[in-house]
Amino acid sequence: MKFDQPLQQGILIKRYKRFLADVEFPNGEVITAHSPNTGSMLGCCAPGRRVWLRDSNNPKRKCRFGWEMIEVAPDNLVGINTGLSNTLVSEAIEAGVITELQGYESIRQEVKYGNENSRIDLLLQGDDRPDCYVEIKNVTAANKTGMAFFPDAVSARGTKHLRELMAMVDAGYRAVLIFSVQRADVNAVRPADEIDPLYGKTLREALANGVEVIAYGARISPDEISLERSLPVLCPASQEEN
Repeated sequence: MKFDQPLQQGILIKRYKRFLADVEFPNGEVITAHSPNTGSMLGCCAPGRRVWLRDSNNPKRKCRFGWEMIEVAPDNLVGINTGLSNTLVSEAIEAGVITELQGYESIRQEVKYGNENSRIDLLLQGDDRPDCYVEIKNVTAANKTGMAFFPDAVSARGTKHLRELMAMVDAGYRAVLIFSVQRADVNAVRPADEIDPLYGKTLREALANGVEVIAYGARISPDEISLERSLPVLCPASQEEN
């Protein structure tokens, strides 16, 4: 996904109230930007880091700028906008990058489904094959060894989505969970059992019941973000093994 205009660079002062971030531009101006990420942003919101913002060019908006990425280490950028994940995955499917999801004629977004008032991120449909329900989770957290993990905070919503995917498999459909990793410095993904053990337990149940779990890592720059490489998902049967 190429940004439609150059991103504006600044220095993060602080992130607060989940959806707000104060940023100082090079000219000394301090603005409040929208932070489009509902997680804790563990490791991705340290004050003093370089950040990049997108200008809505709408002065009437409460927060004219939206936060898109942060430099967590020299020349190591992380995309924090969870709202981009559907687009990133859709583009990667259409480009043939996500080989596991090829061969469908249509891709629909945000389709209502399930028994718990959910919307599936992507519904893939094609002739002579079961519908494929694709749930996408944006991953930003990683440790120093290059292991990404999800979630970065307790996620009741994420656990609910796993239950919904299992129900789709039981109904005879295909169900896929994809971790969209908006950073280039990782080599694998695992469930964050130490943060949300229920999510880790439910993910293992989902795998045992036929839900497919895959992950793709991104190439990221201030000009473009795109998913480009498959990553292994490490999810041993026992949470103690992680």
